[in-house]
Amino acid sequence: MILIVDDKIENITALKKILESHQFQVDSALSGQEALRKILKQAYELVILDVQMPDMDGFEVAEAISGVSKTSDIPIIFLSAVSTSKEFITKGYDSGGHDYLIKPFDPDILVLKIRTFIKLYRQANELSRIQQVLLEEIEQRKMAESKKDEFISIASHELKTPLTSVKGYMQLAELSVQSDDKDNALRFLSRTSNQINKLDILIGELLDISKMASGKLDYNFTEFRFEPFLDNVIDIFQRSNPEWHIIRAGYADVVIHGDSMRLEQVLLNYLSNAIKYSQGTDKVYINVDPISPREIRVCVVDKGIGISKEDQAKLFGKFYRVVQSSNKYQGLGMGLYICSEIITAHDGHYGVESEPGQGSTFYFTLPVAQQP
Repeated sequence: MILIVDDKIENITALKKILESHQFQVDSALSGQEALRKILKQAYELVILDVQMPDMDGFEVAEAISGVSKTSDIPIIFLSAVSTSKEFITKGYDSGGHDYLIKPFDPDILVLKIRTFIKLYRQANELSRIQQVLLEEIEQRKMAESKKDEFISIASHELKTPLTSVKGYMQLAELSVQSDDKDNALRFLSRTSNQINKLDILIGELLDISKMASGKLDYNFTEFRFEPFLDNVIDIFQRSNPEWHIIRAGYADVVIHGDSMRLEQVLLNYLSNAIKYSQGTDKVYINVDPISPREIRVCVVDKGIGISKEDQAKLFGKFYRVVQSSNKYQGLGMGLYICSEIITAHDGHYGVESEPGQGSTFYFTLPVAQQP
């Protein structure tokens, strides 16, 4: 849209008629103050200014327009029948004008100039937009690279910790064998086995991350009954964590079309997180809810430390670890990201509901293939 600023209504009417005949959208202002109020509220692609106006002349209006970052790039054309000397023309350019035409002017020349300035203005805006997009992309890549470097550092540390423990426990087990202390040797071997299991989980996550990066995470979709599947996952978890009690609620005797091994991976990750972040309790809850004939919802509930709203929005992101927990609890910070990818591949949904100090509910949904 073009804004015409002139204190004489007859000048505005004549100029408006010319511009509208060339399909330009036109607005007008009868004073500099009115023009500035409109420019701050409305987007204009060009301003045509009369020089001689009471209270606030065209040069002052141009300086005001050019002095505000939001409007500084709007092209300004001065039109004048009185202020035609070199001094006024120079002042017009110095105040922010892009052109200075003297009346009477050739309407065709004016239209050509307007089209050119508007085209340049649009191109400049598009270049500015592209530049901003590129800057944001560069910033995002820098952040991703920084997170990647942080992840590599975390991975190195997390892999080293159980390896060091394995080495220590094996040395202690060896000393116990040499001193014929079978009970201690078995205890240290059991602890060694636990650390090896941790290593296995960490290496599995690293392999999954690598596969996801190349789009090659494998799935083996079959149809299976959900209830026996869930009982099996709970049994696996209980054998590895006999001191913990899994309390079940709900029932879903349905058939799921999916990769049972990958979904087992999701549930075991949810359960492992639940016990990792629970203190002063030995209970974790699994709730199964058929939310419709075509969908079930599985929740893992703990009474642990809880999660802030800010962290909840980022939990399933790549390379993310909760700041206050990253130094206290082991892990790569990739388990939930892998879970989110697996659930998405099954056309399900995932999420968390939590309050700090009130525990957490991690859930996912799955479509039902059929009723048994």
